[in-house]
Amino acid sequence: MEKKFMGFSWSLVGVLVLIIMILVAKPKSVDAITCQEALMSLIPCQPFLTGGVLDSDGLDDGAMKPTGSSKRQPQEECCSAVANINAAATTPAIRRDLCRCFKKAGHGACVVSDKAKQLPRLCDVRVAVPIDPTVNCGS
Repeated sequence: MEKKFMGFSWSLVGVLVLIIMILVAKPKSVDAITCQEALMSLIPCQPFLTGGVLDSDGLDDGAMKPTGSSKRQPQEECCSAVANINAAATTPAIRRDLCRCFKKAGHGACVVSDKAKQLPRLCDVRVAVPIDPTVNCGS
């Protein structure tokens, strides 16, 4: 005969406790931005980061678009993406994962590291982790 707890079998009590634990436990970064989502949202930054900026007609013909004196600026869509990613990087774990993601993707996409370093400043976005290929993402 199976032992009972308040009229319920122990196996049923165990299942109920497990369900309560699952419901109460904080999900691990369910709302976190993924590497793929971040990279896809940065597509408007690609011409700037690799050496060119989209012209006013929306085409990248390889020419940089001057703004002001000799400064080069990323497009507004790029800066919006940078700001959105920065806002989504709400925890140290997410920032670390994005840092690793960007370092890995930057090497494969021929990103000019100086342009990547300039991006937060040019977009007027304060980032917690510097965009630099030599940054230690683990710290």
